[in-house]
Amino acid sequence: MNNRIREYRAKYNLTQDDLAKRVNVRRETIVFLEKNKYNPSLKLAHDIAIIFESRIEDIFIFE
Repeated sequence: MNNRIREYRAKYNLTQDDLAKRVNVRRETIVFLEKNKYNPSLKLAHDIAIIFESRIEDIFIFE
């Protein structure tokens, strides 16, 4: 699975730490997500989509 988290963070002017705090995870989790080394839970994917005012499938690319 790929994702567009880094792109959305730039658009919303958020650091990895900012996003992590808003979705209640550690910054390292965001790092691993951006490197495609971690697949999020449905809840985490949903929380990230809410922050970015988007749909899960717009942020996470299921191949």
